[in-house]
This record gives sequence, structure tokens and C-alpha cells, in this order.
Amino acid sequence: MSAEARLHPSLRDEPLLAAHLFPVDFGNRTAKVERLARRLAASAVERDRAGGSPQAERELLRDSGLLTLAVPQQYGGQGVAWPEIYRIVRYLAAVDSSLAHLFAFQHLQVATIVLFGSPDQQRHWLTRTVQERWFWGNATNGRDTGLVLSPREEHYELNGSKSFCSGALGADALVISAPRGRNPEDRVFIVLPSQREGLAVNSDWDGFGQRQTDSGTVQFEQVFVDASELLGPVGPSPRTTLRACLSQLILTQLYLGNAQGALDAALRYTREQSRAWPASGVANASDDPFIQQRYGELWLRYRSALPLAEHAAQRLQSAWEKPALTAAERAEVALAISEAKVVSARAALEITSQIFEAMGARATSSRYGFDRFWRNVRVHSLHDPIDYKVRDLGHWLLSGQGPQPSLYG
Repeated sequence: MSAEARLHPSLRDEPLLAAHLFPVDFGNRTAKVERLARRLAASAVERDRAGGSPQAERELLRDSGLLTLAVPQQYGGQGVAWPEIYRIVRYLAAVDSSLAHLFAFQHLQVATIVLFGSPDQQRHWLTRTVQERWFWGNATNGRDTGLVLSPREEHYELNGSKSFCSGALGADALVISAPRGRNPEDRVFIVLPSQREGLAVNSDWDGFGQRQTDSGTVQFEQVFVDASELLGPVGPSPRTTLRACLSQLILTQLYLGNAQGALDAALRYTREQSRAWPASGVANASDDPFIQQRYGELWLRYRSALPLAEHAAQRLQSAWEKPALTAAERAEVALAISEAKVVSARAALEITSQIFEAMGARATSSRYGFDRFWRNVRVHSLHDPIDYKVRDLGHWLLSGQGPQPSLYG
């Protein structure tokens, strides 16, 4: 048996992750999630090394029947609550963080249509999502103001570009944002088929982590936009600003998923392959008290973060279910997500880095791909500065005032 087969039980009939450490229970979806995760895990290391666009694996996501989790039942979807969706994202991220990212962003785009679309738009786009098995991408980077939406006689036109457009390459349709004026936070969401004339998706994402998220640049040249393709009209409200909360909690799950994957892989490696250090006085690396202490510390970091993420997901679900969300209730959700995101990012960075202290020099061999966990977390933890989340918490503690809605929380 190859080293990779030994390290990746997804290639055998064993639990994908240690079940006593990372319980798996997605109800009647458990078998689908497990099957998908195993197939992604089988090639995750090689694909991370190669980079590029994972079109075959995206088809696995499409065929899994899990892309409609967030679509309300009245449009043919499954209407699954956010805490369960987030747990599935976290589980997939433990084996393939890039595909978990694409999977999660599918549901974020669906949520955008739910939050901003009129009833007719929701029915049109979400019904098609289910019936035609659509995979959604995005071009919504709020800080990138290089895209201009211009009114014409009876329609609109898009010109310019958007960067960091996760999932755009190979998507069936895109959710796009364009500023209404000079303030980037005052923007309109647009839904377009990805094959619209004048729209080009570039495969130019080259981050050292999250290497297969298809997060390249989208170019727009005199792209026709019908008035019906502008989502709304929906005025600003605490409920619509939940989109940023949904996005921030996706990042949190990706951090924790990578932490799970790193811990699980490292523990297996230590038990099965590590050699005891000569000065330890023990025959097996697993009996070395320093290695035991290292893993104990890393476990505590993970376990400290997990309940905060679960709590934040429950708070978000409660807010999602309220048709008339108040600004104060929205602020409470944002604070809970800030707590979870900061603690999870810090824990994941420490775990994905310090596993090497426990595994030793041989574990740095590129054939194992253990470094991908740290690279994935490092890239994603820079999405927006966690220092500002910590500042929001401190401001709330001192003033009693919750954070104001923004593009990032």
C-alpha cells in the first residue's frame, strides 16, 4: 500500500475523519456528504499541487444533489437551515478546502437572490437553479470598483472588470455587483447567465492557497443587462445586510475545516509513521510526552473555537427566520460571528502550522501535502483583517454599540 493510501483513509472503507473526534451526522444527507467527501479526498493532494480549475470535481458537486440546500422548498430546493449547511462546508473543507469554498459560495449566491430578489425574480432564478442543476459563480468583490453599470435607452450595460470572482469559471450563472455611485457599499446586485456576449472569465487566480477556487478576474465589455436582471427593488434593511454575515461565517467554517483536516492527518501520521526521538526514552512517537502535550494544546485551540462557530450559526439562523430583523438584532449576530471568526482563524493558523512540530521533518515531504492546510487558512484569513473584528468587539464592550453593517460584516 502506498504512503498516500495509508494517510488518506478515503481510499479505504474506514472513517474519512476520526469519528470520535469529528462526529459526522447530516441526517438523511450523511451518505451523500460522505460519498462526495471521499471522492474529493482521493485526489485532493495532487490537485492542490497542480492548481488549475477543478471542473471534474465541480461536476461531482453538481451530481451530489447538494447544490440546492439553500434554495427554499417552494422553488424546488431543500430549504436546509444554515447551521447544517455550514457543518457540511466544514466537513468538506477538512478534505478539500477549495471545493468546500466553491460549494459554500454556491449557497451564498442563492442567498443573495433570496435577500435581494423580488418574488418573481426568486421564482425565476431559483427554479431554474434546481431544474437545470445550475452552478453559481460570483463577481461581487465590493472593494473592486472597476465595474461600471450604465443606463441605456431601455436597458443597462456593464463595462470593466471584477477580481477575486470565486466560482466564475465554468459557472452557469453569475451574481454580480456594481456600485450605484462613488460609495462602494452602495451597490446593486445583478444576475446574468455566464455565456452572455461580452462577458469573459479569466483563469488567472494564482494564490498559494485555495488554489482551485476558480477565483480569477471577470471582464465585461458592453455586456447587455436587462432591467429584470437587476435584483430588487429592495431597500436597505438589517435583513439584506445578512449577506455579509453569511459570507463571514463561510470563512469561519473553512478555517475550522482545515484545522480538522490538519489535526486528523497529523494524528494518523504520528500513530502510523512517526519515529520516536532518541532522547524521549519511549519506543513509539505516540508515547512521547512532548508530542502528547503538543496535540493536547492544539486540540484545546480547536475545541475552544468550535462552540463559537456553532453558536454564531444558530444566531444567524434565528435572524434569517425573522422577516423584520432589527438593527440591534443584526448587530448581535455580527458580534457572534466576529468572535467565532477571530478565534477560529487564530486556532487554525496555529494548528496547521504546529502539526509539523509533532510530526517531524519527514512530514514536510511534498508528497503528503500537509502544508496545504496552512496555505489555505493563511490565504483565506487575509480576506479581511481580523484586527477590525477584534476592534469591533472592543468598541462594543466599551460603548455598548454594536458594529455597523459593512461589506465585511
